[in-house]
Amino acid sequence: MLEQGAMLPDVALKDADGADFSLARYRGKPVVVYFYPKADTAGCTSEAKDFTELAGDFAALGVAVIGVSKDKPAKLQKFGDKYGLAVTLASDEPGTACEAFGTWVEKSLYGRQYMGIARATFLADGDGKVVRVWPKVKVKGHAAEVLEAAKAL
Repeated sequence: MLEQGAMLPDVALKDADGADFSLARYRGKPVVVYFYPKADTAGCTSEAKDFTELAGDFAALGVAVIGVSKDKPAKLQKFGDKYGLAVTLASDEPGTACEAFGTWVEKSLYGRQYMGIARATFLADGDGKVVRVWPKVKVKGHAAEVLEAAKAL
């Protein structure tokens, strides 16, 4: 997994409208990149809603918030519309961002092994340097914790 002190990978993503963009777009301002397993599931919905609730606070600090999953852009659009999400939802269908950040990992459920996205969050400063990493995120209270770290930038 990407560690504190590393540079944010300049990976290609698609937004919920299907438009291409890269993380280089955010150079010059701090950014939160959080990875979640699947749109419109309980934990992922709760996390996105928590970040949305604090979106104004992040914006006041000049911090962009991007949620990344391997869902198709159309699914992300529906997810964002359904819950009125105010964060950028990004599609990493090919998995290049997941690989670059180290969030594509082996998981286990009921004894079955499979590959999936580890819920993790990265905070980078305006130079693109990762200043904080949250591996194995527990959703409750997480967005507020990330906001507090962003205030220290």
